Amino acid sequence: MALLCHTRSDSPGSGLSEWPIVAVQRQGQAEERTGAALALGDYEEEAMKGCDPPARGAAAALTVNGSCFARLLRKQADAGLQLPKPAHSVALVGAPFSRGQKRRGVDHGPAALRAAGLVERLAGLGCQVYDFGDLNFTQVPNDELYNNLVLYPRSVGLASQVVADAVSRAVAAGHSCVTIGGDHSLALGSVSGHAQQCPHLGVIWVDAHADINTPLTTQSGNLHGQPVSFLLRELQDKVPQLPGFSWLKPCLSATDIVYIGLRDVDPAEYYILKNYDIQYFSMREIDRLGIQKVMERTFEQLMGRRQRPIHLSFDIDAFDPSLAPATGTPVLGGLTYREGMYITEEIHNTGMLSAVDMVEVNPLLGASQEEVNATASLAVDVIAACFGQTREGAHIAFDELPTPSSPDESDREEQVRI
Repeated sequence: MALLCHTRSDSPGSGLSEWPIVAVQRQGQAEERTGAALALGDYEEEAMKGCDPPARGAAAALTVNGSCFARLLRKQADAGLQLPKPAHSVALVGAPFSRGQKRRGVDHGPAALRAAGLVERLAGLGCQVYDFGDLNFTQVPNDELYNNLVLYPRSVGLASQVVADAVSRAVAAGHSCVTIGGDHSLALGSVSGHAQQCPHLGVIWVDAHADINTPLTTQSGNLHGQPVSFLLRELQDKVPQLPGFSWLKPCLSATDIVYIGLRDVDPAEYYILKNYDIQYFSMREIDRLGIQKVMERTFEQLMGRRQRPIHLSFDIDAFDPSLAPATGTPVLGGLTYREGMYITEEIHNTGMLSAVDMVEVNPLLGASQEEVNATASLAVDVIAACFGQTREGAHIAFDELPTPSSPDESDREEQVRI
């Protein structure tokens, strides 16, 4: 594996362009990259028209009815139709932010995932990985409560703006963007930044919690439980203007998001899900339908009428705590390992995945180093499955089987005996 390191500082204050860039490529597959080619601002605007990076040059959008969308994608690929191919250029963005909630340690999540081998795993799948390091977040002094309840609004708002800029620039440059947190409030920025380049994106939100409280319905005051309410257009008359949030504009409609794995939903959140007709699959639905049917219905909802980029926002607490103990708000009865891998494998198979969030890994909350390692390794498995890792092994390019260069010695001995 070759490590190509470049440092850029040509655009002060522009976010990603100031960070050290580590490009990781498989040995023997490295290609020449100039500094200009790595600049996240260097891309052709014409290529971005239509805001569908994974589908550039693809055939016209498919119209699919029924619940067999995922299988139909495979059949069309087998038939040789021109379908979007998964991007193999991955921008890794660390977001060590913790002020969307009260517990210390979640800001160490990016370091834990890197230590668990995330970069090397993606490179081993044939991805070209550009690790842009961790974002820097400005500390806001005297960040007073909003409405005597909501915590750190200015800190969350400003940090989310930094994340939005980073993700927008990464997607604009043609990368699939992987944002590693950090708490789930960072999705305010990652989804917003993604939508700046791809306004018609669809979001798959895998989580034990709906994260759709408003600042006026929250019981905890934690903004990591509220990001979706700020992102939905239908809720804007219910969401007050928080200090630090003036930059944020709603970018999703209720039909643009599907939840998977819910099992701890507040009363106001349940009201929103039902009255705004938001598609969700609780663990009860997963038990009743099975994960295959859940994914078929998810793709039917988001991509049944047209193909579009997918944003996967994955909270590690979607898994059962027996698998992911090092997290801040564990809830019993979560996803199994097989269900979690199936979700991400199927998303990868669409060829439309454009951005991923992996959040809420908290190394300080594991009862032992083994629990921390297990949680971080699970998060790495999820991300790897998004980029082609399968449970029967990594399916990288393999052209042909080798043939012997000379007759086998045993054959020669047999001929002598005869």
